[in-house]
Amino acid sequence: MCYAFSVSTANVPSKTAPTADARIGVGEALIGLAACLVRWARRDMSLTSLGTLATLDTTGPQRITDLARMEGLAQPSMTVLVGTLERGGLVVRRRDPSDKRVVLIELTTAGADIVRNRRRADAQTFAQLIEKLPTDEGAALLAALPALEHLRELEDVQRAAGARL
Repeated sequence: MCYAFSVSTANVPSKTAPTADARIGVGEALIGLAACLVRWARRDMSLTSLGTLATLDTTGPQRITDLARMEGLAQPSMTVLVGTLERGGLVVRRRDPSDKRVVLIELTTAGADIVRNRRRADAQTFAQLIEKLPTDEGAALLAALPALEHLRELEDVQRAAGARL
């Protein structure tokens, strides 16, 4: 069993906005699922490395200082991490075409392949679990897909802005 919470749908009104308790319940369920992903993940790369590659895949090339801020790391720690990723052929340093003094960190094809392969494998793991759900619960997840995508987009925007919840 993965990180578990006691989540109840009793506080979720059917046609109105969810209550604070219901939103917390949804958040707890999502945390539990995220913990499962962490537990299932292959251990050949740190979560920080994978997160950094995923950020570059989502946002495009970034300055080390901006990347450190988005990932919640100190700039010297990000510099060390980028060096490791660069030696592994997963990122490259490039001059910013608009300001030659600025160096941007860019995902390589190999780095992008790792991110996409991990996402696909993780999604497949969840798809196998979803297949085991009763039909109505699977349909409910499908109906929630636009909201889940929007939630992910909101988090991406907050992370890019350097905001922490």
